[in-house]
Amino acid sequence: MRKLFFSAICLALFSCASYKDEPSLNLNVEWKFITGDDPSFALPGYLDSAWKSMPVDRIWESAGFDPYDGYAWYRLRIVIPSELKEKALLKDSLRIYLGKINNFDQTFLNGQLIGINGENAIPAMASDTNFIHAPTNFWDKPRPYTLAVNDPRIRWDEENVIAVRVFDQGGQGGMHSGGQFIAMTKLTEYLTLDNQKTPFIFVDRGLSKTVLLQNHSNAYTIEGKFHISALDKLSGKEIFYLMRTIELKPGQKEEFSFNLEQLDQSALISYVFDVKGSGQELKVTDESPYITTPQAPEEPRINGAVVTAVRPGKPFLFTIPATGIRPMTFEAQGLPAGLILDARTGIITGRVMEKGQYNVTLKAVNAKGSTTRDLKIEIGDRICLTPPMGWNSWNCWGLAVDEQKVIASAKTYRDKGLMNHGWTYINIDDGWEIHQDSMPKRDPSGNILTNYKFPDMKRLGDSIHALGLKFGIYSSPGPLTCGGYTASYQHEKQDAGSFAAWGVDYLKYDWCSYGNIAKDTTLPEYKKPYFVMRDALLSVDRDIVYSLCQYGMGKVWQWGDEVGGNLWRTTGDITDTWESLKSIGFSQVENQPYARPGNWNDPDMLIVGWVGWGPSLHPTRLSPDEQYTHISLWSLLSSPLLIGCDLERLDAFTLNLLTNDEVIAVNQDLLGVQARQVTVDGDIQVWVKPLADGGQAFGVFNLGDKTANYVVDAEKAGLKPGGELRDLWRQKSLGTAGNDIRMAIPSHGVMLYKVK
Repeated sequence: MRKLFFSAICLALFSCASYKDEPSLNLNVEWKFITGDDPSFALPGYLDSAWKSMPVDRIWESAGFDPYDGYAWYRLRIVIPSELKEKALLKDSLRIYLGKINNFDQTFLNGQLIGINGENAIPAMASDTNFIHAPTNFWDKPRPYTLAVNDPRIRWDEENVIAVRVFDQGGQGGMHSGGQFIAMTKLTEYLTLDNQKTPFIFVDRGLSKTVLLQNHSNAYTIEGKFHISALDKLSGKEIFYLMRTIELKPGQKEEFSFNLEQLDQSALISYVFDVKGSGQELKVTDESPYITTPQAPEEPRINGAVVTAVRPGKPFLFTIPATGIRPMTFEAQGLPAGLILDARTGIITGRVMEKGQYNVTLKAVNAKGSTTRDLKIEIGDRICLTPPMGWNSWNCWGLAVDEQKVIASAKTYRDKGLMNHGWTYINIDDGWEIHQDSMPKRDPSGNILTNYKFPDMKRLGDSIHALGLKFGIYSSPGPLTCGGYTASYQHEKQDAGSFAAWGVDYLKYDWCSYGNIAKDTTLPEYKKPYFVMRDALLSVDRDIVYSLCQYGMGKVWQWGDEVGGNLWRTTGDITDTWESLKSIGFSQVENQPYARPGNWNDPDMLIVGWVGWGPSLHPTRLSPDEQYTHISLWSLLSSPLLIGCDLERLDAFTLNLLTNDEVIAVNQDLLGVQARQVTVDGDIQVWVKPLADGGQAFGVFNLGDKTANYVVDAEKAGLKPGGELRDLWRQKSLGTAGNDIRMAIPSHGVMLYKVK
C-alpha cells in the first residue's frame, strides 16, 4: 500500500456517482403491491392486475397503506433493451438497483431468485434460510443486484418481471428510498473512496484525515485524473486545489493522508475522478468540521435543568451537573426531608413523602472558586418536567447491544464529562430479551428472562445508578419486539414489576408486533395497549418515564398524555441523511401546542457521531452544518435529546456539539414551550421559542444547497426588540438586537440566537 499526502478531505457514497453517455432504465415508478405471501407471486405469468399501485420512494405507511408487519410483494413489468449493453463501455454485467428495503428482501427476475438482502443469488438458488434472521439494520442497506449479460434470467428486448418479496419485521416497511434503476455496470462502480475508517482529527489549528482509494475489480485497471478542490463555504473562495494522475490495478489500494487548515466554518471539498477514455466520472463532496463552543472554564459552573420531579415516596436520584476542574465538592441547602447529598460526587438520593415544591440552593466548590444555582424539586403527580437527556443503544448497536457496551457508555458519561452538562439516562433498546426462536422466554412464574448478553439486569441497573445516572429499557405491547424478541403482551404487570426490581427509570414502549393484535386503526385501538402499561407502571414502587414509540399514528400528540405518556414519537425512524433529518425535523408544526412540562414530542434520536445500527458502525453521513442544524432544531423543539452514537468513539467535534450548555439550556428551559415555525421564506425557515426568563431563542435555518445572506425582520418574526442578541453556539454577545438582524447562513446550516 502506498501513501500519498494531500491537503484535502474525502468521501465516497454510491449515490454520489454520476455517469455520462450510457442509457439506464428508471425504476422509481409505481409498482404493483400486495400484502401476504405466496410463491406464485414471483412467476412472470401471474396476473397482478388486481394489486394496488405503490410508489417505491417511501415506506408503505407513508403511501397511505395501513400499518402492517409481515410479508408483502412488489412487482414491475419492464422491457430491458439490448441498447443498454450496446452503448456501454463495459458489456459484461447488468445492475438492478432497488434502493433500500425495510427490513428484508428476496428479489426475483422472471420467477428466479437473483438477490437476497443486497447480496447476489447464484442461478438455481431456491431460497435463503436466513431471509428474516439478518440484522434489522438491513433497512438502511442498498440493494444492488448484478447479473452477467448472458445470464438466462434476463430476457433482452422482451418484457421482464421483477418481483420483490419483502418481510417487515416491525414498524415501517417496504421499498422506501427511491432512486431505483437498471443499467450496465460501470468502471466507477468498482472504485471507492473510503473516509469511514477514521474521523477528522483536530491538530493545533489544523485538521488531519486518512482516506482509502480502492479498485475492487479483479479484471480492470482504472486510470484517470483525480481532482481535489476546497472552497471556503461562506465566501466561495478557493483555498486549495490539487490534481494527480492515478492508476489502480485490480484490487489495488492507495491510502491518502492529508491536512487542512481549520476554518471558523466548513470548507467545501469536491473530488472528481475522471476515468481515462470512458467519459465516466466519480464525483463526491465533503465538508470539514469546525468547532464553535468555547471550552468550559476551570471555575465551577452548574449546568443542566433547573427543575426535577418525582412522585411522593418514590426513589429520588439527581446528580448535580457541574463543569470545572476536579476535585470538586458540593452542597445543597434546603433539601426536603428524606433526601441526602453525597458531597464528594454531587449525587442526591432518597425519598420525599410529602407533596410540594422545594427550592434548593446548590453549591459547587473547587480550587478555582465556587458557584451557586437554584434547583426546584417538585414532589407531585407529574414527572419528566424537562425533555429527557440521555443515550440509547439502537442507532449505534442495534441488536448487537450487550452489557459491556452499556457499561462502557455509562463510564464515558463520567470520563468525558457528559454528565457534567446534564446528560442523565443510559437506555438499552431492543435485543436484551429472549429471541422468538429460543426457549424459555419466561420463568415458571411468567417473569421475563434476559438473554446471555445481559446476565444480571439488577446488577447493571445498580452499576448505572452508582455513577449517578439513570437506567432505561425497551419493550413492546405486542408479543414480539421489532427485532423479534420477547415483548410484554399479556404480561404487562409482571414486566413492570421486573423493570422496577431492576431499577429501571425509563421505558421505551414500541408498537411493533401489536399491529397484528389491534383490531383496526381506530383511536381506541391505538390507545388500548398504552393504557395497560400505564396502569402497570403506576402500580410499582418506582417512577418510570413512559416513552410511547408508535411513529405518530393517530396524531398521538393529541392523546399521549391521556394514556400516561411523558413523550411520544411523532414520526418514523430517522436515518443519518439530510433528507431524513429535514423531512422529520421541519415537520414538527402541527404538534407544537401539545408540548409542555411532562409531555414532549419526540422526532427520534440523535444521529451524530459513529452510528450504524450495529454491529458495524460508520461516522454519521450528516455534514457538520447539518449536525449543527440537528442539535439546534431539537433543542428549539424541546425534543428529548437521546444520543445514538458509540460514546467510546466520541471525537472532538461531536463532543463539542453535545456539551454547549447555552444550547442545552434552550432545550431544558423551565417554561417547556416548543418552538413555533414563524417564517418560511423559500429555503429559509425561522423558528422561535419563548423562554422562562422572558427571553426568546430562535434559529434561522437554510435548507438550501448554497450559502444564503438573510435579514430577519424581528417584528414580523415576533421577536422582542432592544434586548441583547447572543450567538448561542459561539457563546458570544452580538450587541443590541435591532429590527433587522443580518447573517450569512451556510447551506443546510443554522444560526442559533437568544434575545435577552
